[in-house]
Amino acid sequence: MALSFNALRVGKKYYLVNHGERFEFEVLSRLHQDNFLVKDLNTLEMYPLKDLVKYGRGTDFDLDAIGKA
Repeated sequence: MALSFNALRVGKKYYLVNHGERFEFEVLSRLHQDNFLVKDLNTLEMYPLKDLVKYGRGTDFDLDAIGKA
């Protein structure tokens, strides 16, 4: 079940699936309302979370915590 963006917490790790791509990231800080500065766990690149969904949400959209039981 997908989380909403406002359920994300700073310091926690999440994954996002959209348009067939999977992104794993850690939330570094909250920029405003529903946007966060995140660090990609694979490339260590930092970018706003909204960059991952700026072209829309695919039918496979999923956002959830990493390591959730």
